[in-house]
Amino acid sequence: MSKHKPNERARPTMADVARELGVAKITVSRALSEQSTVKESTRALIRETAERMGYRLNVSARNLRQQRTRTIAVVIEMAPSHDRLMSEPYPLSLLGGIMQELTAAGQNMVLTTIDLFAAHPPSTDGVILLGQGVHDDAAAMIEATGLPYVVWGAAHGPPERIVVGSDNRDGGRLAADYLLGKQRTKLLFLGETQHGEVDDRLGGFEAALTGTGAAIVDRVACAFTVAAGREAVSKLLERGRGFDGIFAASDAIAMGAIEAVEAQGLSVPGDVSVVGFDDSPGASLFSPRLTSVRQDWATGGALLAQKVLDLVSGKRVESRAMPVELVARES
Repeated sequence: MSKHKPNERARPTMADVARELGVAKITVSRALSEQSTVKESTRALIRETAERMGYRLNVSARNLRQQRTRTIAVVIEMAPSHDRLMSEPYPLSLLGGIMQELTAAGQNMVLTTIDLFAAHPPSTDGVILLGQGVHDDAAAMIEATGLPYVVWGAAHGPPERIVVGSDNRDGGRLAADYLLGKQRTKLLFLGETQHGEVDDRLGGFEAALTGTGAAIVDRVACAFTVAAGREAVSKLLERGRGFDGIFAASDAIAMGAIEAVEAQGLSVPGDVSVVGFDDSPGASLFSPRLTSVRQDWATGGALLAQKVLDLVSGKRVESRAMPVELVARES
């Protein structure tokens, strides 16, 4: 009968090493992979601690990952819910561009969520992550796998991370310029700035208002849903807060905001002008038709696929921020 070594079934993990030293798991991963982003003294300490604890890198698993599978995982950071469907408008609008590019390159695509990827990682050559997560947590988790990866989002992480996204700061500026052109001076911002893209949208919006006489009178963090936008604006109006312009971090939030404004007997755009972000398929169908900052989803998807395939091939790759444009409608 074979005998197991003591503690063989409870072999220390990378998370255990991180906990022992009080550092992030991603720092341990980078140190054990000899990445220069971690200074040598820290790498040495982590290596020594890992050895002392009996942690061993799973070399066979890493080698298996390094064999080409001709498969790319597309990982969605968001979780579907009854009020935020996967089909409207993000991230499915990106998938057409990704799929077309991968198919042309003879690559398979595995579509999954961040939770499923963490629990049951597929065998894949690289990863496309759609959405960085709050405080970049999803991107950090993908980075810890050691696989080549690219992210749809904002360049808020380490400089070596490859990010494809829109020029969100310029989108914020365009929204401000539009509302200023409508003579709006008491402005409301709706969106969760713990997401890097939303933080950039607010940053561009604020910068464009400097010295104009207009001001942001309220900032409300809310999820990317119609319900969240409706609830946020309803509460402000019930408390008597006044505003004449709204910049929402997504079209869904903007639509909910409009519903709340009109439920109080006010009109859009008569009393309040509203700008969304995404130019989702529903923006032109909503009543009033929604003014929105347009992102080029199809090109973004193609770029994500091209860049991850270049990384897998060992080529030099750079991040890309794509231009945006404001589509003026009725709101």
